[in-house]
Amino acid sequence: MTPTYDTGDTAWMIVSTALVLLMIPGLAIFYAGMVRSKHALGMIMYTMSAMVAISVTWVLVGFTLAFGPDTGSGLIGSFHNAGLEGLADSPVFSQLTFPPIAFAMFQMMFAIVTGALISGAAADRMKFGAMMAFLTLWSICVYPVIAHWAWGQGGWMHKWGVLDFAGGTVVEICAGASALALALVLGPRREWPHTPMLPHNLPLTILGAGLLWFGWIGFNAGSALAANGVAASAALATHLAGVGGIAGWLLLDKRLTGKPTALGAASGAVAGLVAITPAAAYLDPFASLLVGFIAGGAAYFAIKLKFRFKYDDSLDVVAVHYVGGVVGMLFLGFFARLIVGNGTNGVGLVYSGDAALLGKQAVAVVAASAFAFVGSWIIAMALRAIMGLRVTPEGEEQGIDFHQHGETAYEIRH
Repeated sequence: MTPTYDTGDTAWMIVSTALVLLMIPGLAIFYAGMVRSKHALGMIMYTMSAMVAISVTWVLVGFTLAFGPDTGSGLIGSFHNAGLEGLADSPVFSQLTFPPIAFAMFQMMFAIVTGALISGAAADRMKFGAMMAFLTLWSICVYPVIAHWAWGQGGWMHKWGVLDFAGGTVVEICAGASALALALVLGPRREWPHTPMLPHNLPLTILGAGLLWFGWIGFNAGSALAANGVAASAALATHLAGVGGIAGWLLLDKRLTGKPTALGAASGAVAGLVAITPAAAYLDPFASLLVGFIAGGAAYFAIKLKFRFKYDDSLDVVAVHYVGGVVGMLFLGFFARLIVGNGTNGVGLVYSGDAALLGKQAVAVVAASAFAFVGSWIIAMALRAIMGLRVTPEGEEQGIDFHQHGETAYEIRH
């Protein structure tokens, strides 16, 4: 019997997929503006490598490992839906009110965005081919595992009651921990931290942040998997957290440096949007503002750690995405509430007096962090031994754009 799907939900999922897709070029130009001009195209091409590599691996095996029938241990899916075969007939997707192929494509965009985020830690020094190889292996061995834990039917986090609405562990913590591992294996950029490496085009970065914010509505509200009240609540929460992130970052900027910066506004917005990602369906409006505010301030201070511990996370993936993801996941342990009918049921510590959820959220943070870091470190070390990860010192000095791609971002003619 041919299933009957809700046309409104189907349309919403296709629109949400397109919104998340827009985040990918948005991230590309967000990152491109933050590096020196001779590396701008290289940053964009890193993002394009994620688009190509992860789209292919997702269709072949990534989706089925993440969302296919559980192997029985709660750790990984099976190969039952390899090549996206048999989705319409699978009981795993029988509860969807729209075609399962739309769900597979929606989730593909999440995987691509997560992989593209990692590239920010490798800015200015990683070979394009090495990035492509790293993301190919990472999208098979790391991302689907954590996605299955949190979202797969039978995944251990999902069964245990961990709350992760749109990817605090799967996207943000996974990207941040993976980025840290890659940055450590790569080593720092030449002359870092002694030579200032300032953004070359802040308006480009601001435009990228705006596209990310726009697409994040689909990222979070689309995760409701229906055009309903949960989606509407998630959309509002997403916007408010972005606003809170700007406020939290800029207040510290003004207090500690005397000037609220445009780069700070963009970074704060992203930090707030990161923090609301796991929490968008579970917070009231004030709590959404608050978690964004906290995340903006936490990310600001976290940037200082890379100088103290001497790891070159070039574009602050760890500070913004890892720290923001941790803030969002743990914040749920205090302030989470579930939408039930026309009301809500508070399940966080503040509302229920029970710390059980907070403990579960903390365990999920630790587990996702450890797996993503170790898995990514092993992949990076193997590729460094087999093919090398870095461009030559001469290539780094010349710039990734010309050395790797034979182009320049800006052609000045007289």
